[in-house]
Amino acid sequence: MALLKRRVLRWVVWLRRHPGLIAAFGFVSGLLSFLLVERHEGVARLMAVAMLASWVLLVVERALSKAVSARFGFGLSPMLVRYLTQFTHQESLFFALPFFVASTSWNSGQALFTGLLGVMALVTIIDPVYFGRLAKRRWLFLSFHTLTLFALLLVVLPLILQVPAMQSYQLALGVAVVLSFPTLAGSITVPRWWRGVLVLALLVGLGAVGWLARLWVPPAALRLTQVAVTTEIDVEQRAPRQSLRTLSVERLHRDGLYAYTAIHAPLGLRETVRHVWLHEGKEVDRIELDVAGGRAEGYRAWTHKRNFPEAPQGRWLVRVLTADDRMIGMLRFNVEAELPARKGEADQAAQKDQTSTREADPGGADQQEAVREKAVKEEVEEEAVKENPGRQEPATAASR
Repeated sequence: MALLKRRVLRWVVWLRRHPGLIAAFGFVSGLLSFLLVERHEGVARLMAVAMLASWVLLVVERALSKAVSARFGFGLSPMLVRYLTQFTHQESLFFALPFFVASTSWNSGQALFTGLLGVMALVTIIDPVYFGRLAKRRWLFLSFHTLTLFALLLVVLPLILQVPAMQSYQLALGVAVVLSFPTLAGSITVPRWWRGVLVLALLVGLGAVGWLARLWVPPAALRLTQVAVTTEIDVEQRAPRQSLRTLSVERLHRDGLYAYTAIHAPLGLRETVRHVWLHEGKEVDRIELDVAGGRAEGYRAWTHKRNFPEAPQGRWLVRVLTADDRMIGMLRFNVEAELPARKGEADQAAQKDQTSTREADPGGADQQEAVREKAVKEEVEEEAVKENPGRQEPATAASR
């Protein structure tokens, strides 16, 4: 037993001298899981389960130490426990980062949240900062611990349990609030009868702040793979015939406009998303669409808006939101009274990099059609259709 203990401690010391290896392993495993979501969902889920298992191991550390002591005659050393905690933080943050980086709208408040996760990940591999500054401040360390688990749950809940974005956020926030109890209880040491009431009130307040701050947290399991604003949809290809950045008032009133989005989601996940149409920052329309995960190129869905204001000139935005109003991405276009003659009858084609355009802006309601992608073995009957891998079905259209 003494030999086993020495070997374990030797490995711990060696890994402590090379923290970058653990960080690299965590980042590579996260990146592989991110890529495997599109190809081999089962393997990616196993990796996500392993991440959760490390947290379970951390929670039962004391009971495990007693069991090891009873069985082998020695408990887990404080050094091993500290290393296990650091390892769990490194693995969790570097695992979650690729998902958040891919789903972040970088010109919105979401960039702050993802940037914070990146800074936290770097802290875990710098021992003088992690052990010298972070671990010595109990309230700061517990806050770090809670936020790390919160971020991990936002990734693994949709991936493993196919929990939609809004429910995943609610569950992750609930866990974070519960884990913050020791921090708040330890910070309030006044021996009064109302101490418990104050701690409970602070927990409720923390939950409320966390819910209001959700707009700054990217939906880690969802991302746009293609977007387009167009006046025509190719039904057979389930794709826009062209992508527009600018069009005339005449053409807008004559043809209406489609907002086309392809949204990637994990296999088995079903989400409700919203297309919110805005004119000069004012919401004028919104509609819900059902999205199903599993298609590598993204689940294709679009809304068709026909009723526009009499004077629609100016900047238009279409925000793509989750059910809890977190932004997945955005489309933008301009409407002009009359396009220059040199551009002919055709409106300006959007450049292909519009696919990656994501911004935040407020949103609203008007008349339109929603076309949704489903799965069965029938031919296309409606004017817009979406597909799931290997199956087809007539599209359903809704207008109001």
